[in-house]
This record gives sequence, structure tokens and C-alpha cells, in this order.
Amino acid sequence: MLEKQKILITGCSSQVGLPVARRLSRDNEVHGLARFRKGEERAELEELGVHCIAVDLASGSFEAVPDDFSYVLHFAVVKTGDWGYDLAANVEGTGRLMAHCRGARAFLHCSSAAVYAEGPRELRVEDAPLGDNHRVLMPTYSICKIGAESMVRFSARQWGLPATIARLSVPYGDNGGWPWYHLLMMRAGAPIPVHCDGPSLYNPIHEDDYIAQIPRLLEAASVPATVVNWGGSQAVSIEEWCEYIGSLTGLDPKLQRTRDALRGLPLDPTRMHQLVGATRVDWRDGIRRMIEARSPESLA
Repeated sequence: MLEKQKILITGCSSQVGLPVARRLSRDNEVHGLARFRKGEERAELEELGVHCIAVDLASGSFEAVPDDFSYVLHFAVVKTGDWGYDLAANVEGTGRLMAHCRGARAFLHCSSAAVYAEGPRELRVEDAPLGDNHRVLMPTYSICKIGAESMVRFSARQWGLPATIARLSVPYGDNGGWPWYHLLMMRAGAPIPVHCDGPSLYNPIHEDDYIAQIPRLLEAASVPATVVNWGGSQAVSIEEWCEYIGSLTGLDPKLQRTRDALRGLPLDPTRMHQLVGATRVDWRDGIRRMIEARSPESLA
């Protein structure tokens, strides 16, 4: 783990950013940047010792943001569906952030597997075709993620700022995640949409693993930017993890096959294994732990 470093975490109140901030704030000077529209989110972070800074990446000033960070972890993402606002926050905001923090040792940009094009179910390697994968659910998401990656590449070269672009699959853990929402849907008796072209394979990664891999992702930062898939070493389908949640809780997952759902996006973890190693938390153990942490009464 990182120790005695000055670190900026954007999106620090998010599902991924919050566990990272919680862990790194134990041994580092952590500053958290977000819009902080909910006062309780800021209060929780400040209780952890995080120095909170309210900035809207679309248009806000960086005047209150220090520029002497050792490392920047960029988890912030905006997905309002407003094209002008989302592009300004996700793409231009990333460029403005990198320009402001150009003296950092390394910049970690959390991208998404959503940048890959739809298509056959083979594992996506880092040079696979890109496309508007998530438009069926979030119309601006994939395009903004692709645009932000291009901005990171440009800014790394422009400022000589070593960067890693990590394409995150499905994060989950004690702070929730997609499997948690599926459990809530099962509780409510709601149908869980899965694509007709199943199984819907992904690479869920537990928060223990993505937190543990951050130092090595920063070590891998370079100019030009390093690009790497970031997910669990095990590929697992929505169908499979919903069935497993059902076996733990006694709930019946009502899978609804439709074309209006995301296709699976299995990642090739070869480069990740070379750079940062394999993940350690088995997906079954991780999901059980998630339920134990968030809703132990749900376990049968």
C-alpha cells in the first residue's frame, strides 16, 4: 500500500472511490474532489480524515485544489445523459485536471470496459475495436469514456505526466455494486434483464483486489499512457452470479432475456496479470461477503 503520500482522489464519494479513500486515508494525506451535493457524503469522508474539495469538473475552478500531489486517482464520472454537460465534465474536465496536476508522479485514470465495441463473445484485449457499447442504458457513457481516454493520452504527452488508463469491468464489494442491485431486484420480485445473446460474461472485481492493485497500476504509468484491462481474473456471467445469490438467499432470480440489455464484455486479463498480478478474491466468496456486510438477514 501507499504510505506518507499526498494523493488526490476524484469521485471520492462514489461506489469505487469511497473504499479507496477509506483505505488510503489511513496512511496518506488524501484530498477528495467531487461535487458533494449530498452533505452526508462529505461528512463521512471528512470523518475519515479526507480533505474534501467541492469542484464541478465541467466548469468549476481549480483554484482551491493543490497542485503538488504525488499521485492522482481519477474515478469521477458524470452520466446525466446531457451530451454537452457530460462531455465537458468527463473529457474536458479530465484534461483540465491533468494540466493542473501535471507535476504528479503518476495519474491513474479509471476508464471502463464499456469502451469496447459490441460483438462476439471472445475476450477483449486492449487493442480490440472500441464502440458505443452502453448506449442502450446510458447514452453518453461509452462515448465520454472513449473521449476521456483520448484526453488522457494527449495530456500525458503534453505535460510529460505518466499515466495509466485502466478499463474497469464490474466493481463490487461491501460498498455494493451490480450484483447488489440484482439482489435488490430479486427481493422486489423484479425481472433482471439479460441479453438474448447470453451468457452475459463480465470480470467482477472485489474492492479488496482493486484497492490492492492501485500501487502497481501507478508504477505502470508511462508516457505514452499505459492501457490495461482491470477486472477479476475470473470471467463470470450475470446469469451465474444471480443463480448463486439465489442459492445463498432462497430468492428466485427472474431473468428476462431481451435485446434491450447490455451484452457481455469478457476481458482478456493477460496484460493485467503481467503488470499487477492476478486477483485473489474468488467471486463466490466476494458476493457472500457483500451480502454479509450489507444485508446479513438476507442469507438463508
